[in-house]
Amino acid sequence: MYRDRDCNSLRKSDIGKEARLAGWVHVSRDHGGVIFIDLRDREGLTQVVFRPEENAELAKQAHGLRSEDVIEVAGRVAARVPGTENPKLATGDVELIPTSLKILNRADDLPFPIDAEIHNEDLRLTYRYYDLRRPRLSTNLRTRHRATKATRDFLDAQGYVEIETPILSKSTPEGARDFLVPSRLMPGKFYALPQAPQQYKQLLMVAGVEKYFQIAKCFRDEDMRADRQPEFSQIDIEASFVEPNDIFKLTEGMLAAIFKTARGVDIKLPFDRLTYHEAVGRYGSDKPDRRFGMELVDFSQEFEKSGFKVFRGAVEAGGVVKAINAKGFAGITIGQADELSEIAKTFGAKGLAFVKVENGEWKSPIVKFFTDTEKASLKTKLQIEEGDCIFFAADKWEIACEVLGRIRLRIADIQNLIDDRKGQSRSDSGSDLDFLWVTDFPLLQFSAEESKWNAMHHPFTRPKSEDIGLLEAKKFAEVRAEAYDVVLNGVEIGGGSIRIHEPELQDKMFGVLGISPEERQSQFGHLLQALRLGAPPHGGIALGLDRLVMLICGVESIRDVMAFPKNNRGMDLMSQSPADIDPRQLRELGITLAKTKL
Repeated sequence: MYRDRDCNSLRKSDIGKEARLAGWVHVSRDHGGVIFIDLRDREGLTQVVFRPEENAELAKQAHGLRSEDVIEVAGRVAARVPGTENPKLATGDVELIPTSLKILNRADDLPFPIDAEIHNEDLRLTYRYYDLRRPRLSTNLRTRHRATKATRDFLDAQGYVEIETPILSKSTPEGARDFLVPSRLMPGKFYALPQAPQQYKQLLMVAGVEKYFQIAKCFRDEDMRADRQPEFSQIDIEASFVEPNDIFKLTEGMLAAIFKTARGVDIKLPFDRLTYHEAVGRYGSDKPDRRFGMELVDFSQEFEKSGFKVFRGAVEAGGVVKAINAKGFAGITIGQADELSEIAKTFGAKGLAFVKVENGEWKSPIVKFFTDTEKASLKTKLQIEEGDCIFFAADKWEIACEVLGRIRLRIADIQNLIDDRKGQSRSDSGSDLDFLWVTDFPLLQFSAEESKWNAMHHPFTRPKSEDIGLLEAKKFAEVRAEAYDVVLNGVEIGGGSIRIHEPELQDKMFGVLGISPEERQSQFGHLLQALRLGAPPHGGIALGLDRLVMLICGVESIRDVMAFPKNNRGMDLMSQSPADIDPRQLRELGITLAKTKL
């Protein structure tokens, strides 16, 4: 037996007892020949003291210990010398006086100190198995375990059955590039790794499963960012004979169970709801962060006959004039103004107009075009005071909203309106958690580049029943989907919809999307056939497990809650993948590589 206690278990009540511990040497200190070792395992730290006067041989052995050596010690629990207690440690009142020491494994020179703040992420990922010894990352993985267990326990109690779906599947258009896997047995043909188990879970509803879930592995070949990986996990749920309210109630209950188990807080139920149009119109985003104000306000009516041609022209062209009030931001610097203008241009605006209120004066080149009535309306609706800064967008509704939405978030960052955006502040009561449903998304969005309509979510999303007539009338921009997202603190953590269960409506949807009858049969023939064999009404939701745990842990990247993530170039630096393949394997697959690598 290597140990009978862990390194976070010894207390005052154990003084005088014998204990055996095992773990890593966290820190070793030599105080005049007395060797102090902080011994660490995943549970915590215990101080071990080797005194030459008590056991000269053990003290000599201990003198040669280095950080991250793996050892086993046994001895007597004693009270620390008065005045040397460590109130920051649960074991800070006691220490272990060893009678035996066994070195289980030596550590070579370390790639970096275990307790240092390392900003070279590639170095950390290269030695990920070592980096994971850090208490913070170890805690994140255990939090992920608790969140996953709470998910399974809750859904099981609701009658949901966990079912695995295939990893080797078929390539179908679902919004991102597929990872392809060549078949050796059928040369020239390829499997695809699933972007999501969408079609399989719908087929399980046709199969009569009624209540399905899965902690599903998903794969998408897309560019990296802080909350994106080529492979990720999602909590995948599908149910038969449900309406949106059923999914809302189930998801809220599940998230309440997850946050209670993983973070120990009670979240407010039920969640607020906003339609897509309300969310974008008020916050400039379909995943609004409502933890600060600065809402978008519409002034299209006030400026429809304005002397300022930019505003009047936008309204005459069918667009809008919107504004936000950044309270106390009149001290904006030239650099900040330039940065915000670049953000506006990036998202479609021609520029960014703003007005500063300083010393009782409205300062901006555009103010001279405003009438007293227009200024009075701005002051009233935006509650303008001394020191404020008002930003405007005049364009199509979508562009004006997105531009101001992006500006709003950047100003919140500059003004530090939300401390916990970077995990700096977490309330034990859960009051810092703002959950929200966004509903009634557009069913379709037009791609000017492709000159066609595409599904905003996926082609199996059901239009709202009252809008099916609009679909048939080809008023595609007005058709709403029976789709919904759940948002936490401005981050989309999940999305879903009620699906199309009638083959005729699904066929019509494929037609709107420009998918030919031949393509429908080759890509989705199995699903269309299934819908003709008695498919029940059904719907579901999928939540990003990695992103959810990231928010629970208060970290900035999902890489910090995954055991072995890829870096920002999609590489696993630890195992050096992706890697070159033996030419013999390629020959077996019938694949020839281009001579010039792309």
